[in-house]
Amino acid sequence: MTRVAVIGAGPSGLAALRAFQSAGKKKAKIPEIVCFEKQNDWGGLWNYTWRTGLDEHGEPVHGSMYRYLWSNGPKECLEFADYTFEEHFGKPIASYPPRAVLWDYIKGRVEKAKVRKWVRFNSPVRMVEWDKKKKKFHITVHDRVKDRMYSEEFDHVICSSGHFSTPQVPFFEGINTFNGRVMHAHDFRDALEFKGKDVLIVGRSYSAEDIGSQCWKYGARSVTATYRTKPMGFKWPSNFEERPLLQKLVNKTAHFKDGSTKEVDAIILCTGYQHHFPFMAEDLRLKTANRLWPLGLYKGVVWEENPRLHYIGMQDQFYTFNMFDAQAWYARDVILGRIKLPKLDAMRKNSKAWRKREEKLENAEQMIWFQGDYVKELIDATDYPSFDVESVNKTFLEWEHDKMHDIMAYRNKSYRSLMTGTMSPAHHTPWKDELDDSMEAYLKGR
Repeated sequence: MTRVAVIGAGPSGLAALRAFQSAGKKKAKIPEIVCFEKQNDWGGLWNYTWRTGLDEHGEPVHGSMYRYLWSNGPKECLEFADYTFEEHFGKPIASYPPRAVLWDYIKGRVEKAKVRKWVRFNSPVRMVEWDKKKKKFHITVHDRVKDRMYSEEFDHVICSSGHFSTPQVPFFEGINTFNGRVMHAHDFRDALEFKGKDVLIVGRSYSAEDIGSQCWKYGARSVTATYRTKPMGFKWPSNFEERPLLQKLVNKTAHFKDGSTKEVDAIILCTGYQHHFPFMAEDLRLKTANRLWPLGLYKGVVWEENPRLHYIGMQDQFYTFNMFDAQAWYARDVILGRIKLPKLDAMRKNSKAWRKREEKLENAEQMIWFQGDYVKELIDATDYPSFDVESVNKTFLEWEHDKMHDIMAYRNKSYRSLMTGTMSPAHHTPWKDELDDSMEAYLKGR
């Protein structure tokens, strides 16, 4: 029997499980599916852990999720086309859920699909190799509960282990003698740690924006964000500012490129993550920066050098859950033989055309439409339930406008579901005043 290995049981890996389960439900003959997940539960980054550094097994902690995280984009833009928020919760909910609510939603779909039996938890993949003679993947796995290494063979592999777990950590002169707290966003857990502190955020992307906002919300005395290229440019509160790139630290004094200085108590490096796949053999390993179109993946999914290998969720992202679905359905149909792939040269030519288009993108609006076009192309190739991609793009643009209008209040806005047409209700408490991120508090009074 054909065997498919899925690496990771986060949103991307669970999309793959749901894709195959969906085909099986429609009477298709599906392969044996084995999903290897290194954590003790599914959900990927949404499966919150208080741990930082090393986990209970002495390995690097996978999760970069922090307490009090709320979705930083409208839930309407990530909603599953085959499993809506209304179906899961039995009623409409507000547009910006906290982490616990989204984790519950993600789990709800795969619990309904009854695919947990396909997942081996506490089972990190140590090595994936391609046997040219057998035309099989040789996969070595570590059963961390029994502390036992074993190997199995598979016909296809779907790598869906994510790329927001291995920090990209820069060096600044004097940081080794800085007399305060230094951490990467990967290890950030609780904004209350910085109450009454002067915090320096290094970076200008979404984690810098959100972690800085979290620190402000939970009582930091001041937040300073330092940028390399250009400021985020939002209308920040009076004790939140942006300055050109940090140049050096002298004790607790930060020196910036414009010659200004600032006394700070803590530094949080929101400097991104590496695509890191040490468990993939050299000829199978994706190497890319975080961008909308990584090269080497036909349709952003199929490993061109060996089309029996697929990667899901490897792009920089506006779209998330439903894009992972579109990719998973596409990978599934390639594996099932429903989609015939072109020859290598044609695949490379297609990828280069997408990359050329990506390189001409000038702003977030163009990037959103680019990724929307990509998602639509994948959906059109499979039986994934179609949805109004253009309206999702427009909701993203409305979200961008709301953030520029009031960065600390955009989460109070509501949007219409692109799947059900229902207008989401307003949350019962303004985001800046809601200090309880639990699902119980969020759903209270609904």
